[in-house]
Amino acid sequence: MQKPRKTIVGEVDPEVLMFTVGKDMVLDLSLAEADCIGSAAHVTMLSKLPLKPKLFNEKTRKAVIAELVDIITRVRDGSFRISEVDQDVHLAVERTLTRNMGDTGKRIHTARSRNDQIALDLRLYGKEQLMHLIEETLALAGDLIRFAFKNVSLPMVGRTHMQPAMPSSVGLWGTAHAEALLDDVIVLKAAYDFNNQSPLGSAAGYGVTLNIDRALTSKLLGFGTPIHNVLHASNARGKCESVILSALAQVMLSLSRLAEDLIIYSMPEMSYFSFPAEYCTGSSIMPQKKNPDVLELVRGKASVVAGHSMTVMSIIRGLPGGYSRDLQETKEPFIEGIHTTRSCLRILGRLVKKLKANKKALLAGFTPEVFAADRALELVSGGMSFRDAYDHVRNNLKELKHIDPEAAVAEKSHYGAPAGLDFDGMAAQIAGVKKFVSSERKKYHGAVTRLLGVKYPELY
Repeated sequence: MQKPRKTIVGEVDPEVLMFTVGKDMVLDLSLAEADCIGSAAHVTMLSKLPLKPKLFNEKTRKAVIAELVDIITRVRDGSFRISEVDQDVHLAVERTLTRNMGDTGKRIHTARSRNDQIALDLRLYGKEQLMHLIEETLALAGDLIRFAFKNVSLPMVGRTHMQPAMPSSVGLWGTAHAEALLDDVIVLKAAYDFNNQSPLGSAAGYGVTLNIDRALTSKLLGFGTPIHNVLHASNARGKCESVILSALAQVMLSLSRLAEDLIIYSMPEMSYFSFPAEYCTGSSIMPQKKNPDVLELVRGKASVVAGHSMTVMSIIRGLPGGYSRDLQETKEPFIEGIHTTRSCLRILGRLVKKLKANKKALLAGFTPEVFAADRALELVSGGMSFRDAYDHVRNNLKELKHIDPEAAVAEKSHYGAPAGLDFDGMAAQIAGVKKFVSSERKKYHGAVTRLLGVKYPELY
């Protein structure tokens, strides 16, 4: 039988240690930079407490922060490691500081718990990632809008139940998918606002006897506000990840529907759209195959992200108040959900930039029946009631004539219709959100720059 292994928080059976550490040695590397930034804010706050002797004077505060910056540098170059004995990034950072600074490093955990540390790390990580996600969602929406504008009047059969329905346009199709993403940005911004609260200082969820300044650490980290109730700050762990993953699931729903449309409309039987061969993969047995694997994977990954969202909700659903170790299991789906969504946004952006519309194939899709609803409304314009016009056209479908699809598209000029698309409005919406992200990033990076004493994120 193996001897218990010594850790900072006590001796632990080796198998228990391995089981409880789980994947944290790998996953926590994604959070290490945030952990160092949070520690810098905590040390700065502790240095201002009116204690004698001081926990950290200005010289030792700066020395600790310099060590934290060095750890961030090592995280980025891949030389920083979390050992099984460390268990997680928090104790790995503390061990490194203690090794390099002696007793000064041992003071860093004063008035803090790993509970509020991990809650903070996830929110700082989420803050940075959500800014990227909003920008990448806007970028794909912009790519779709440019494709739509280029083909704004190009006719395309509109479909319901996957059957030919009414005259439409490539412009309407492209901007519909773009507008879905712009709606998703609203959800992402709401998740950003929810996330933009600091849990630091809640410790294990019940506060501490030292008169710490939670408003100061919140400000130092560029948060909008500290979470008021310290128990709620602890209980919100998992809920915050769930909110963000729910927003990502909405983005992935939009991407999945876009991918499905592109799969269908690029089939040889339709050939409405095409993209370069290098965006397809081949078959190991069929030499002619060009498979839309990228689009199929996006479609599949939408279910994966939805699963991550449901996993986190299921984990936190029945938890009692206060921290429970179950919450460790929310970390992987949270990080993976973000990574998956970002990769899908980026790959679809590359594909849409190369997307081409085939006018000949698009026009070939129009049959006289596609103009049935337009013919009924034409009769209404001549004085017939709509229901009589509907019945007349339905009973005389063979009499329908093939109308010029481009003329049919041009007739639909009301707001939001194929010939009434508000490209300026969509551009203004994108510009407004870009301004929001730029302002938030400037605020956050500026706060971290002042905190670390080096330009962030460059670290010089």
